[in-house]
Amino acid sequence: MMYPPGMRQQVFQFFSKVLAQVQHPLLHYLNVHRPVQKLLRLGGTVPGSQTEKEEVQFTTVLCSKIQQDPALLTYILEGKKIVSRKKSSKEPITLPREAASIQDKDHPHSKSPDMSPCKAQALTAQLPAETEEPDGGVGESNLITSLIGLCKSKKGRVALKAQENLLLLVSVASQAAATYLVHSSPCCPAIVEHLCQLYQSMPTFLDPADIAALEGISWRLPSAPSDEASFPGKEALAAFLGWFDYCDHLITEAHVVVADALAKAVAEKLFMEILQPHLLHVSEQSVLTSTALLTAMLRQLRSPALLREAVAFLLGADPQPAAPEDGPRSLCAHLIGHCDHLSDEISITTLRLFEELLQKPHEQVLRSLVLCNLEGRHYVARGSPEPESYEDTLDLEEDPYFTDGFLNASFQPSAKPPPAPATNSDGKTAVTEIVNRVLSLSFLCLVPEEAKTSAFLEETGYDTYVHDAYGLFQECSSRVAPWGWPLGPTPLDPHEPERPFFEGHFLRMLFDRMSRILEQVVNRTGPWLQGYKPYSLNLQVTSVLSRLALFPHPLIHEYLLDPYINLAPGCRSLFSVLVRVIGDLMQRIQRVPQFPGKLLLVRKQLMGQVPGEQLDHQTLLQGVVVLEEFCKELAAIAFVKFPPHSPHLHLSPPQEGHV
Repeated sequence: MMYPPGMRQQVFQFFSKVLAQVQHPLLHYLNVHRPVQKLLRLGGTVPGSQTEKEEVQFTTVLCSKIQQDPALLTYILEGKKIVSRKKSSKEPITLPREAASIQDKDHPHSKSPDMSPCKAQALTAQLPAETEEPDGGVGESNLITSLIGLCKSKKGRVALKAQENLLLLVSVASQAAATYLVHSSPCCPAIVEHLCQLYQSMPTFLDPADIAALEGISWRLPSAPSDEASFPGKEALAAFLGWFDYCDHLITEAHVVVADALAKAVAEKLFMEILQPHLLHVSEQSVLTSTALLTAMLRQLRSPALLREAVAFLLGADPQPAAPEDGPRSLCAHLIGHCDHLSDEISITTLRLFEELLQKPHEQVLRSLVLCNLEGRHYVARGSPEPESYEDTLDLEEDPYFTDGFLNASFQPSAKPPPAPATNSDGKTAVTEIVNRVLSLSFLCLVPEEAKTSAFLEETGYDTYVHDAYGLFQECSSRVAPWGWPLGPTPLDPHEPERPFFEGHFLRMLFDRMSRILEQVVNRTGPWLQGYKPYSLNLQVTSVLSRLALFPHPLIHEYLLDPYINLAPGCRSLFSVLVRVIGDLMQRIQRVPQFPGKLLLVRKQLMGQVPGEQLDHQTLLQGVVVLEEFCKELAAIAFVKFPPHSPHLHLSPPQEGHV
């Protein structure tokens, strides 16, 4: 088949047409599937082979035949053994009868009419000792290795077709065939090995901004758009993310047996053996690059099986309430510590990782990071009976913010007022709306008037925050709907003694970061100081807190968004942290000359309206701008959420020109 030149292509084409057109099943015959395997071995396994096009056509025919009759899988995947201890054996080794002959219920015609079980057993018994028992190790599968080799082809159409063929192969409907594919072929190891090779071929350091810029990499189009700026390692990064997306797609479409095995292989080889040492490395560059890459992978991840493995890798399999004195014994604890790292670049990148994780449809994420510490409501003071509803917690007539004029002014930031909520028959709509507004005003009125600048630019943005919050809340609610969360918190026993409360390492880190939102660069020296980005860090901290506040769990409602909660001694909530920040701000304002003018200038700089220039107290001024916007965002979330069973709001699109 080597000579004359071009003969190999002709042979591949001939057998592809024969196997495609023949109606009678042939591949289960020893005299047929053995030459087919030899033909696969003669194909080039190195990218760049002259017969790549013909090889991929040949594998397409084989995969389509296997899909029609999964029982053929054991015949086609028979291969040379690679375990040296098996080579000395002189006894014939047969394929498992269960995998070779079991018919799937969905494929009643999978066996040839003239292929009786006795004849099949006789033919299989003739297999030489070079084949291998499935429980004796993993043998070499020519079809699998051919497909993996073709997936690496530099020719885009060849690689894409090979990937489609491999996808067809792993999605076989037969339980026996899928089990044989996992335990008796190198399918999963070969796929994951290529993924790990692509990861290790990337540069040791990549800018997180460059990694984030390559969003939308797909296995069907594994290269970034040509109009994007180039950077060192771009092709290697695109190749890795493209193959990871392909693995995720394989796990989604594959038989459940193959999907679970492939997901576990990715977790073991890529996450545990390669990523984890980089995430725990002392080198800041290693931590930064691996964290940004993990965030990009989470962003692309869609398959439930791989998501389950990723969550177990990051958070552990059995979340338990943490104690304040607990050290960073797990990967999750180390990552939470990275959110408060000396390097603000690492802190920002790790916070982005957690923000991406919070958007994944897996209940254990919320339970591990937040809910396992809030259960029991030990942050609430005992000793007094609880009100029956949110309305009972508010004495609206005595609330200093509850005036008709203030309500109207605060909730009409633009010329077009927000529409009223839908009414119901029990007459509670008006009370619900008032409660929503008062809770929102509690956040809106935190920032003192002398520290507000958005009104001077006539772009308060509150109506836009309400519209955005409503859409995000609806999306979040539909994502968590299958988890069966309760509508309200469990009532407390007023006679139950108070117990020490710890909010958990994740919330403690966020609250600590939030309490330092106004801090300037003090007592910090060293070359890493050049990367200090307090404004970007503050934005990322508030972004994660906003994402958390959107979840419709009653404990998250209460702990993050209820300003009237009766906290136990020594406990803090998000609102109490903000109150302390405002108190600190009032003292700092007195020490900054011409504070209102400088604050307005900094806001214009951040909006790009005036050229940027370094000012005294710039970190403080930028922190005040972030604080004002964050309070408006929390007010909008509280408005669309409280109480948990409030009627849906019918909001119109935001007006043009509002930020």
